[in-house]
Amino acid sequence: MSRRGLVLFAAMSVIWGMPYLLIKIAVGGVPVPVLVLARVAIGAALLLPIALRRGQFAALKPVWGWVALFACVEIIIPWFVLSEAERHLASSLTGLLVASVPVIVALLSLLIGSGERLSVVRWAGLLVGLAGVALLAGPDLFGSGAGGGVAVAVGEVLVVAVCYATGPLIAASKLSGVPSVAMTAASLSLAAIAYAPLAILDWPAAIPSAEVLASIAGLGLVCTALAFLLFFALIGEVGPARASVITYINPAIAVTLGVAVLGERVTALMLVAFGTILAGSVLATRRGSQRRRPAEPALAAAALVTGAPPLESRK
Repeated sequence: MSRRGLVLFAAMSVIWGMPYLLIKIAVGGVPVPVLVLARVAIGAALLLPIALRRGQFAALKPVWGWVALFACVEIIIPWFVLSEAERHLASSLTGLLVASVPVIVALLSLLIGSGERLSVVRWAGLLVGLAGVALLAGPDLFGSGAGGGVAVAVGEVLVVAVCYATGPLIAASKLSGVPSVAMTAASLSLAAIAYAPLAILDWPAAIPSAEVLASIAGLGLVCTALAFLLFFALIGEVGPARASVITYINPAIAVTLGVAVLGERVTALMLVAFGTILAGSVLATRRGSQRRRPAEPALAAAALVTGAPPLESRK
């Protein structure tokens, strides 16, 4: 990579490892609908003028239905569910569970038929990755301590991972060539419209603490608006394949921040499970020689929230 590419890569690796920490802090001070509305509204307010100035919204008109569906599975559903889950889960565990997205993308591609036979290595990667997910989530879902809010929260994060895995498939198959900034701004705007009534009904009676307000501002300004602009620049500088490597670094950043800032506890089992998920992801998402590569704008748009570009962008 060039020096500029390395700087952008390092910035994105950190920025998309931060949301789990900031969400954990924010949900302690405001209701979830208010948090989600604030985040998407800030992001939309900053990205809409850019998309309008570039005249990109005309390209969305023929595919508005798919844009709405994409917004639902990448923002409207998972951002609420993820924030709700973090009321009961440590931010570090949440980040590790979301690391299962590449494995789920590979599994969904297999189920819907990707036009490519899976090699023995990719089959092994899929199984190894799923074993890592089971190792990480199993104790809270089925172990002796299962039950209550924690078990439900783990299940919620796995639902989020499925949503994050579905969005890229929609973008790659139905939204190829759509301008990235317009796609992101439209998705955030739709989410803001959806959450405005819920947030009004659940508006806090008192002004949240400075720590909570700073976390919300960080989510909207840094982890949403700035993050997408930097990610598009990173793709332009190094290409989608190299840019996608941040997918494997984000969870480690999330764990580091959770431990350093909130004093969260990370067990040996969690580290082993993450290593297993990471190894499975790398193997399961290896590119086959016959696979078609979709347009880069769709790859960038499909990276919403997670920092995880679609399967088709990975080698």
